[in-house]
Amino acid sequence: MADFKAVVNDPKTGKSYQVEVAGPQTSALIGKKIGDIVDGIYFKLPGYKLQITGGSDKDGFPMRHDLPGQGRRKLMLSGGVGFKPDRKGVRKRKNVRGNTVSPSTLQLNLKITTFGPTPVSDILQKKESK
Repeated sequence: MADFKAVVNDPKTGKSYQVEVAGPQTSALIGKKIGDIVDGIYFKLPGYKLQITGGSDKDGFPMRHDLPGQGRRKLMLSGGVGFKPDRKGVRKRKNVRGNTVSPSTLQLNLKITTFGPTPVSDILQKKESK
């Protein structure tokens, strides 16, 4: 069973929180794509809705939104996720991961789209201090 590190971004405050996801919650996330809305209950945030914005696999290769599937591929990139050129016109072949969450995904990046009744800082910081 895969374990994820979820980085949850709060667009109201601009802060990010790291949440460990393990157990049966991970099986509900496998197969979701970048841009999908998921329930916050998987990330200890009941009442919240979160959007998947990206992630990376166990070897550090980033997920790319325009590459379908779960696999890793070598693409010729001229910019965007996975390659930042230092000057105009430079292209490079880089490894990137597809846009679907798989068991080899290690980190998921999410942003809050619908807020719940309790502030996110109260929920997640309370759990971190224990």
